[in-house]
This record gives sequence, C-alpha cells and structure tokens, in this order.
Amino acid sequence: MTAAKRSLAAAEAQAVEARARLSATWTDVQARLDPKLLADEARDASTAAAFAGLEQMRRNPSLVAGIAGLFGLLLAGQQIAAVRRRRQRRKPVPAQVRSASSPTNPSLSRIES
Repeated sequence: MTAAKRSLAAAEAQAVEARARLSATWTDVQARLDPKLLADEARDASTAAAFAGLEQMRRNPSLVAGIAGLFGLLLAGQQIAAVRRRRQRRKPVPAQVRSASSPTNPSLSRIES
C-alpha cells in the first residue's frame, strides 16, 4: 500500500469511529430527553426538596413562623394600602358654619314659629 492509500484508509477508519461516537452520543441524548424519564426525575427532585423543607421546618420552627409572618404582613400591607388609597380618593365633606341666628336643630325652628 502506498502512503496515500494508508492515509485514506486511516481517514476512513477515523470517520467510522467518529460516526460510532456520534451515534452513541445521539442515543445518549435521546435517552436523557425522554419525556417520561424527565418527568420522573422532576418528580423525584421535587419530592426530595419537599422532604428537605419539612426537615428544615422541624429543625427551625421559629424561622418558618417568621417567614409566614412576613408573608402575612405582605398580604395585609397590600390590603391596608388599598384601603388608604380609597380613603384618599374620597373628598372630605366641608364643615357647615352655622350663624348665631339659625337654631342648632332645624326641626326646632318649626316648633318655635
């Protein structure tokens, strides 16, 4: 075999190996992206996170109470702010000044006359 034929054979062998690696990689990617497998992994991860959160709550109940209190204040703060905005939108009724000649109770003026 000449040097050109040997290099051609080596290049073809490298191409075959590269195709085999690509095929293996593609199969691996397809296996990882299987929807059922992804759903199972997500479920397992969320379950593990929930159990870790419960364990943390058991170890630090005051922290959980503080977080719940802050969340409650956040919700109540929004409601309090909404009430304040509504009150500010209302225009105050001006006070009526009565003269000394008019009686304090208008219904008495009918009786006196």
